[in-house]
Amino acid sequence: MRRRNKERLTLKDVAVKLGVSTATISNAFNRPTQLSKKLREDILQACKDIGYSGPGAESRQLRTEKTRVIGVMLSNQLSYSFSDPVANQMLQGLSQIFEQPEFNLLVMPSRRELKHLSGIESFVEGFIIYGPPAQGRLDELLYHRKAIIAIDFELEGITSINIDNKSAARDIALHAFKHKPLNPAIIGLRIAEIDMLCTMEQTSLLPIETNISVQRLQGYMDAAITSEVFIPNERIWSVPDNNHAYAYQAARQALSCQPRPDLLICMSDRIAISALKAAQDIGIKVPEELKITGFDGIEEARQCNPSITTIAQPSMDKGRIAAEIFLGQREEASVVLNAPLRQGKSCPDIY
Repeated sequence: MRRRNKERLTLKDVAVKLGVSTATISNAFNRPTQLSKKLREDILQACKDIGYSGPGAESRQLRTEKTRVIGVMLSNQLSYSFSDPVANQMLQGLSQIFEQPEFNLLVMPSRRELKHLSGIESFVEGFIIYGPPAQGRLDELLYHRKAIIAIDFELEGITSINIDNKSAARDIALHAFKHKPLNPAIIGLRIAEIDMLCTMEQTSLLPIETNISVQRLQGYMDAAITSEVFIPNERIWSVPDNNHAYAYQAARQALSCQPRPDLLICMSDRIAISALKAAQDIGIKVPEELKITGFDGIEEARQCNPSITTIAQPSMDKGRIAAEIFLGQREEASVVLNAPLRQGKSCPDIY
């Protein structure tokens, strides 16, 4: 049990005792990435030894318990997350569950935009993190021991809600490979180490552990091995953002290759829709001359002509389940949801 001084220590008192600045102590508790690991550990241990719980610990705890504010941390910029239909559906699912008990959602990005927003941990009851955040920011959140639920990534010791991206990607690729394509190509989403439109011949893959797109690529390649289909690195593109401009450009590059692809496996429905537009602009018939698959199951993909063959992600369910776990309405255990193949006309089945 932590010792308590009879007289409450102030930040200034502790700084004098330890012979460091008040800013250094504050950083040790609230901004871990500002200090070396050893210095931070030494300061925290010294504070523990003298019974100091941190800057404003008592008042912070009182505020935290009754704020009814949940931090929703998004791995992309807010403008992207609110326009992206998959992220939007997840947010709708969260809102549906948190609305009735009158919890408030504080939506924020997790990357560099947060560097000026220290102290958020002190007034939210916990975090729902959608997509892997920057490592430094994640370390800060873990230190404060707030409730955390992860969506679309896994972290040891943290409850998560996911689909099996590798398995789902393998399913749709096996479906596409039934057509025995001679020149397949893949348009991936944020799978490359460099943040620009490129082929995998020009760069390296991001780590698979926290990147669902790389997991999907692994599923595609496993299906290719099973189906005896070869896809060279120069036929695998990576687009840095899930938007029409990058996806259309990648599709035009792919479709200008010789021999021309007869199958485009796209890592999102947005990419697939842009690839369909690129093919139609060139005069390529889909699915007669080119098969296209997507991933996500957004409504726009269903409304295309031809409709997109895709994986239907339960994005709204991800949000609902995360909220239910947070509120104690569901067992606190990680969940892997089913994401079935949804056939469209862009890559029909073979009967």
